[in-house]
Amino acid sequence: MPKIKFIIKPDGKIEEHVMGARGEKCVKLTQSLERALGEVVSRQYEMEFFEEAPTEATQVQKGQQTT
Repeated sequence: MPKIKFIIKPDGKIEEHVMGARGEKCVKLTQSLERALGEVVSRQYEMEFFEEAPTEATQVQKGQQTT
């Protein structure tokens, strides 16, 4: 399950860290929060952002199909 951590700095700037979400999922999770909080000044992506989400593999054998 993804987690979001916020760090509020003394100058009022907010850092947002998303953990446990791969690819664009982290951006989609935080869109509404970011709109409510204000302008996004910069973004730094963690390694998870660049990992592909697992997909279901379909294996086809002669005369049979399994998923």
